[in-house]
Amino acid sequence: MYGLQRFWEQRLYPVRNSLVIVLVFISGFVLGSQRTLLMAQGTISAPAGTETEFEPFWQVFNLIQNSYLDRDSISTEQLVDGAIGGMVDSLGDQFSGYMDSETFPLLNNDLSGEVEGIGAEVIADVDTDEIRIVNVLDGSPAKAAGLQAGDVFVRVNGEDVSKLSQLELVGKVRGPEGSTVTLTMRRDEALIEFTIIRAKIMVATVEYQKLENEIGYIKLRDFNEQALDQVKQAIGALGGESLSGLILDLRGNPGGLLSTAIDISSLFLEEGTVLVEDFGNEREQTYTANGEYIGYYVPLTILVDENSASASELVAGALQDQGLATIIGAQTFGKGTVQTWQPLVNGGGVRLTIARWLTPNGKWIHENGITPDVIVEQADEADEGGNDLQLRAAIDYLKSHASESVPAG
Repeated sequence: MYGLQRFWEQRLYPVRNSLVIVLVFISGFVLGSQRTLLMAQGTISAPAGTETEFEPFWQVFNLIQNSYLDRDSISTEQLVDGAIGGMVDSLGDQFSGYMDSETFPLLNNDLSGEVEGIGAEVIADVDTDEIRIVNVLDGSPAKAAGLQAGDVFVRVNGEDVSKLSQLELVGKVRGPEGSTVTLTMRRDEALIEFTIIRAKIMVATVEYQKLENEIGYIKLRDFNEQALDQVKQAIGALGGESLSGLILDLRGNPGGLLSTAIDISSLFLEEGTVLVEDFGNEREQTYTANGEYIGYYVPLTILVDENSASASELVAGALQDQGLATIIGAQTFGKGTVQTWQPLVNGGGVRLTIARWLTPNGKWIHENGITPDVIVEQADEADEGGNDLQLRAAIDYLKSHASESVPAG
């Protein structure tokens, strides 16, 4: 859009060149420090004293095995998958979910970016429960087929997906490179069918360029394992301390690793709180700046929109509360919970909400989002005509505040 210079690290190629449907929060928070704890708690034997409670489960299982008309066509694995899925669904948490042994490896690879599919970013609309496309990646099969932002998923390979969760939908849309998927999408009032050959897709995690008045611009697409190094190198390539200002563009960024969000916040925060996690039962953990500080202050603005979520909101909220960044754009998505991925002995996995996170000032942004310091709604034609009102506002803000003193924090 702006002729941005793409920044690539050699070891990035085999990692990022297979990005596919990126669900908001599918690659969302992973709290690595809790993974061992959860593994220890997730035992595979029945807890003592639950035999009576599980009697109805075994009663139904045996009824199906012995009496169901088409019992020969139903495998034990199918019954177990259904039971686990129902148990997790009963939590009523849209960010927790069960993945069977076929789906879990595909989605688990999000954490490193090693996935394959059509090349579209999607989000669940909390008002309508529909899953729609928010971005179609350049050069992707989805782009070639004519998919557009705003298209809503109706059917995948003829199957109604209007009631599926994000996890269930992505498992059906993804698949090996070279395989075919047929999508029925709703665009306005029309239903349109697309037949798409899945592929591996190369996407830059970071794009950057120098704008007018020695202002640096960095677009961060997600908070993966490579993001910290690439942002640091981009800052250096743009001029580092010589910059008059820096724009960190987190628009459309669905989140990623908790550790990476803390790292990137710490680039601009020498000391102090980044976030507080509340695990319930009066258990909390405070995360502070971790020593990644770049060593100098550059006036910073962060661009956000309604599709900035999860780790993006964490970074924006931390630096806003600490007085180190001016947030510009539209109200963010509003996801204030933390999830972990738990592998299961059957090859599947569970994604489970384990905590809520709070900004340094103790705000829980869940379902509310981050309110920008400067609210600027984007023009509908921005992507087509280059009329990016939010970016223009960030540039103008930095130009008008270039002579301000360095903050004490």
